[in-house]
Amino acid sequence: MEQEVDFRRKIMEEYKSSVVPLLKYLPWLEQHSGQKTYTVYQGDGIQENSLSFPVYDGTLMRFLKEAEKTTLMDRNYRYVYTRNRLNSHEDERKLIQRASWRDWDQLRGILSRYVMGGRTKSVLWNEAVKEGIFLQTLQKMKEIIEFWDKPMEQ
Repeated sequence: MEQEVDFRRKIMEEYKSSVVPLLKYLPWLEQHSGQKTYTVYQGDGIQENSLSFPVYDGTLMRFLKEAEKTTLMDRNYRYVYTRNRLNSHEDERKLIQRASWRDWDQLRGILSRYVMGGRTKSVLWNEAVKEGIFLQTLQKMKEIIEFWDKPMEQ
């Protein structure tokens, strides 16, 4: 029994070290949930000679860079989607809501899909903020850690 408690405590410390740096972005994610997080660059004559491109919010870009540095990123995030038959944002939200500490890898998979997948399909970053996926995933991770450890400060 004591070994199980020590094991869970060790896991929570690992989880905590990955999540704490991202918690400072929770207020921003709450504030921008449901909103567009980019503008389309329309500089001098760009429409004549080139394609327009999105310019993302600086806070979002800092969040993504910081998230990429954590152990939360899982290159095999696609397996989370196939294993759990996640096909829509609603499916993702349901999985996030019912997740426990044992489902940490599923939460990592959802977060990774949007952070890492956005490198090649940047519209995913905006989608994750607009649909509240980043926000809900971080809130659930924080909730899990606080349940097994102690409340965290942002």
